[in-house]
Amino acid sequence: MAVILLWHNPRCSKSRAALALLEERGPVELRRYLEDAPDEAELRRVHALLDRPVIEMVRRKEPEFKAAGLCPEADDAALFAAMAAHPKLIERPIAITGDRAVIGRPPEAVLDLL
Repeated sequence: MAVILLWHNPRCSKSRAALALLEERGPVELRRYLEDAPDEAELRRVHALLDRPVIEMVRRKEPEFKAAGLCPEADDAALFAAMAAHPKLIERPIAITGDRAVIGRPPEAVLDLL
C-alpha cells in the first residue's frame, strides 16, 4: 500500500479524525502545512489531482479571506496566491497519494484513496 501524505493541522478536529482513519489502515506521512506551507506551484499541482474548483480548496470563513479582498467568484490566480501567502486559507485536511487527492470533508472522504 502506498503511503498517503496528509496536509494536516493538529488543531482541527476534521484533520485529526482523517488522520486517525488513515493510521488505522496503513502508513501516513504528515505535513503540517501551516508550518511547512506549499508554494503556489505545489498548490496548483494538488489542485489538478483534486478535480474540483479551486474555491473548494479555500477556507472562505477565515478572516484572511476577506482581508485579501477575495470573494467566492475570485479568479483562480488570486485564490492560489492567497493560499500561498496565507496557508491558513487552505481547506483541511488534504490527503494525497500518487495521482489522486481528496479533501477530507467529511473525514471519511480520505478513505477514497485506499
